[in-house]
Amino acid sequence: MESLALRGKTALVTGAARRVGRVLALALAEAGADVVLTYRTSQTEAEELTRQIAALGRRSAALACDVRTEASVCATLVHLKERFGQLDLLVNNAAIFETAPLDQLSLAQWDAAFETNTRGPFLMAREALPLLKAAHGRIVNIGSLGGLRPWATHAHYCASKAALHMLTEAMAKAFAPEISVNCVAPGFVDLPEERAQIKTHFAEKTPMRRLARPEEIAEAVLFFATGPKFITGQTLAVDGGLGLL
Repeated sequence: MESLALRGKTALVTGAARRVGRVLALALAEAGADVVLTYRTSQTEAEELTRQIAALGRRSAALACDVRTEASVCATLVHLKERFGQLDLLVNNAAIFETAPLDQLSLAQWDAAFETNTRGPFLMAREALPLLKAAHGRIVNIGSLGGLRPWATHAHYCASKAALHMLTEAMAKAFAPEISVNCVAPGFVDLPEERAQIKTHFAEKTPMRRLARPEEIAEAVLFFATGPKFITGQTLAVDGGLGLL
């Protein structure tokens, strides 16, 4: 039987055109939510996703948005309010990931990681706050195991995600009691774009002996989106035990 725990709700998922974001958007739609998704460069994929969501009987919109830019974020929220009238769930998923040795990192690379991975969720949450407060809504930030454990060749990514985890806790205190704020921190996710050699390497290191399926990340987001509202300020690692090593 179809579960429609989010029937009548509106969700906004940033960076939802591809990869894990796409799976998150579809899972929310399957749970009954109307879904607004943002994209920066993947317009074709974003528009195709809205058609898939519409086929589920939900309303959807794909909005071009650069989460690094205040004006772009503000325009997105204005558009959402005009078209949907409400916002019940914000999923801050948009992020960049890059491999680079710490001693060779440029200032531009460092800043780029924080602009998208930390400033973006801050701007989105700040501008969405009036709508979320009115709906007594929820925020789910997508963090990373890299924000919980240091990766020597991803220092800028790890630091930006660690900052997002702390931002989750600060938001949870600042936005209570109307809004709950939590974070899902995936480990390595099994995506078609990843190289088979890397997948095998990390699957062998993971106690569960495989990588996370994107649908499992979506299940964790759905838990925070539909579970007890009293849970707030938490970061849930979905990593198959990789962070225990």
